[in-house]
Amino acid sequence: MVKIKSLEEIELMRESALIVSRTLGMLAKEIKPGVTTLHLDRLAETFIRDHGAEPGFLGLYDFPNTLCVSPNEQVVHGIPNDQPLEDGDILSVDCGALKNGFYGDHAYTFEVGTVADETKKLLEVTKKSLYLGIEAFRLGNRVGDLGHAIQTYTESFGYGVVRELVGHGLGTKMHEAPEIPNYGKRGRGKKFINGMVIAIEPMINQGTKKIRHYKDGWTIKTADKRPSAHFEHNVALIDGKPQLLSTFDFIYEALGIPSEEEAPFKKPKTNA
Repeated sequence: MVKIKSLEEIELMRESALIVSRTLGMLAKEIKPGVTTLHLDRLAETFIRDHGAEPGFLGLYDFPNTLCVSPNEQVVHGIPNDQPLEDGDILSVDCGALKNGFYGDHAYTFEVGTVADETKKLLEVTKKSLYLGIEAFRLGNRVGDLGHAIQTYTESFGYGVVRELVGHGLGTKMHEAPEIPNYGKRGRGKKFINGMVIAIEPMINQGTKKIRHYKDGWTIKTADKRPSAHFEHNVALIDGKPQLLSTFDFIYEALGIPSEEEAPFKKPKTNA
């Protein structure tokens, strides 16, 4: 059953989401060749706790760390380790935080050093598809409309849309109803209503949509070992329109990247 949030609850969720946003922004300057993902994980745990929250992933379903870190052909759920990142890698960093009884949960795929143009294009298209999905999260639309927007755009570039992994509702639990696939047919699925809060997270492969599971029970990789990209935002439906609770602005500030991509989905400013 979908749990509808009040405006007050949504503001509490915004606090949790922004702690994750700030954590990813802090990590943005640390992600470079030679750095280990275990080091990033330690930084993230300390940062989240210092900001009055608990790591949302640590211990969840027995996951052993604060971050899910997934380089290159790893799609999601990679476990931090002591292997240094290399120039040309890409790294999906998925992070969660729990504060005031509510979760924040979102992700960004970073470039490590100088990345191949073909890989840059995968990241660009995947992130663009995230915002197309957010645009479709409107009153009266359905889950299939959102998935269709992501699927048709990414598949037009020949990319594979992962089927087994999906976005989800978000709230007092990390994973709530409804499931939010990154594929679908228009007019199908649960209808969106005000007060819904969801995590939209396209997971897009450069090649096949097929995936494989590592023996560690967590890590998921592409079947053809080609790169995969993953971007995720937390979004609330307010007054019939999508409103971002999370932001990539802290990442862009750290990396010196100008962007207005979030402008249509930000909380409206109120007159004092």
